Amino acid sequence: MSEDRDDSQRTGATWSRRPGWARAALAALSGLIAGFCALAVAELVAAVVRPEAGPVTAVGSAVIDRTPPAVRDFAVRNFGTADKLVLQLGILILLALFAMTVGVLALRHRRLGSAAVLVFGLVGAVAAAGRPEGAPADALPSVVGAAVAVGVMYLLVGRLTPALRPSPAAGERDAETNGIDRRGFVVAATAATVASAGAGFLGRRLTSSVQAGASASRHDLVLPVPHSAAPAVPAGADLRIRGLSSFITPNKDFYRVDTALVVPRVDAGTWQLKIHGRGVARPVTVGFHDLLRREVIERDITLTCVSNEVGGPYVGNARWLGVRLADLLRDAGVRPPSKGGPADQIVARSVDGMTIGTPVEAVMDGRDAMLAFGMNGEPLPFEHGFPVRMVVPGLYGYVSACKWIKDIELTTFDAYDAYWVQRSWAQEAPVKTESRIDTPRPFASPKAGIVPVAGVAWAQHRGISRVEVRVDGGEWHTARLAAADTQDTWRQWVWEWPAASGRHTLEVRATDGTGATQTGDRVGTVPNGATGWHSVVIDVP
Repeated sequence: MSEDRDDSQRTGATWSRRPGWARAALAALSGLIAGFCALAVAELVAAVVRPEAGPVTAVGSAVIDRTPPAVRDFAVRNFGTADKLVLQLGILILLALFAMTVGVLALRHRRLGSAAVLVFGLVGAVAAAGRPEGAPADALPSVVGAAVAVGVMYLLVGRLTPALRPSPAAGERDAETNGIDRRGFVVAATAATVASAGAGFLGRRLTSSVQAGASASRHDLVLPVPHSAAPAVPAGADLRIRGLSSFITPNKDFYRVDTALVVPRVDAGTWQLKIHGRGVARPVTVGFHDLLRREVIERDITLTCVSNEVGGPYVGNARWLGVRLADLLRDAGVRPPSKGGPADQIVARSVDGMTIGTPVEAVMDGRDAMLAFGMNGEPLPFEHGFPVRMVVPGLYGYVSACKWIKDIELTTFDAYDAYWVQRSWAQEAPVKTESRIDTPRPFASPKAGIVPVAGVAWAQHRGISRVEVRVDGGEWHTARLAAADTQDTWRQWVWEWPAASGRHTLEVRATDGTGATQTGDRVGTVPNGATGWHSVVIDVP
C-alpha cells in the first residue's frame, strides 16, 4: 500500500511539474470534447424537432444563402456535387478550432470561455430559426447543445486547475499546487465522450426511424402506366461511341445541384401541394394519390443547370413521368398573361424553403411542363425531389425545376423575387444553345488517322439542327447528327477527323431549330447562363 501511495504521489508531482503547454493542450482537448458533446446532443434534439434544425446544417444553409454567386460557382466548378460535403467539413474544422481556442481561454477565464460557447450556440439558434422554413423550435438543438458544452467544458477545465493547499504557517492559500486532477479529468472526459456518442447514435436512430416512412412510401410506390407514353427513342439517337455521353442519363449519374445540406425525405402518403395566389379562382390542395388519378404523361426531357460552364457536366437527359402542371393551374382557374391572367410568375416552394420563380406563360404555352414523380422508370430518387418535383423544358433549373415541391403561388415578377433572383441571377432564363465535346478528352493522345470527335448539343424546346467542328481555328466542318428524339432533348453528333501529328485545338458550335447559331463570345454563368464554344486541346503523336 505504501508503495502504491508513493507511486501516486510521484505521478501527481510529475503532473504538477508539467510545462504550461501541456495544460494548454489538455484545455484545448477539453474544448474539443465539449464541442463534440454539443453536436451530439444537438443532433439528438434535432431528431425530435426536425433534422434540418441541427446546428451544422442550419449554419451551413445560412452560409449558402449568403454566398456570392461567384463563390458559389467556384465551389460547384471545383467540387461538383461534393460541394456540400466540403462545406460541412469546413464548418466542422472551424468549429473544432474554435472549441480548442475556447478551451484554452477557459483555462484562465472560465466564465469568458462559457460566454463564448453560448454566443456560438446563439449563432446556430438564430441561423436555424431564421431559415425560410424555420420555426422558433428550430433554435432548441443549438441552445441545448451550447448549454451542454458549457457544462462539460466547465467540468473538464476544472480538473486542470491545480488545487491550492493551506500554508502551514499562516493558514492562507499559497501559490504552491497539489497537481492536476489527472484521474478526475480522464474519468470525466471519458464519461462525457461516451455519453455524447450515445446521444448522437440515438439521434441518428431517431432520425432514421422518422425517415423510414418516407423510404417505405418510395419503395412501395408502383408507378402508373402513362396515359400518354413517350415516343420510342428513334433508332440511331444513341451513337454508342466510346467516351460519348449516353442518350439517357442513368439516375445515379444525373447531376445534382441544389442548396440542401440534408436531402429532404418526404412521405408520399402525407405530401400535399397547395395552389393559390393572384388570379387563382379556386385554390387547390392535392395529395400524391390525387396526382396518380389524373392523366399521367411520360416525356424525354433534358435538364440543364445555369451553373454549367461551357463544356460542363451539369446537363442530363431523362425520361420523366408525371402530370401536366398546366392542367392543374387551369383547374384552379388560372389564365396565362396572354389571355388576360393577372399573374405572370409561378413561385414554387420546396419543403426546405427554396423558392423558384417560373413564367406562367412558359408553363401554359403547350410545352410538357409537369409535376414529375417518376424518373427513368422508377420513383424519383430522394436526391432529385421525391415525391414530386417540377420539370419545365427549355428553362434553366433555377427558374423551373423545384424539387420537393409543396406550394405554388401565383404572383408577378414585379411583386416577388425568388431565391436566386435575390442573389443577382436573372428573373427569366431560357436555356441557351450549347454544345460539348465528350471525346477525345482534353490532353488525350489519339493516334494519327481517323479520330471520331463526338459530343452532345442542346437547345431545349428549340432543338438542334446542325453541329460544326473546326481544328486550330480553321474552317468549320459539319458533323453528322444522331437521330433526333424531340426538341426538348439533347442530340448526339460525331465528326470523323483525319488527325495529323502535333498539338491541336478542337472547337464545336451548334445551330438550334430556329436557325440561330451558338455564339463564340465567352461569358460566365451569371446572370443567365454561360456562352462560348467548347474547346479541347489534344496531342497526336
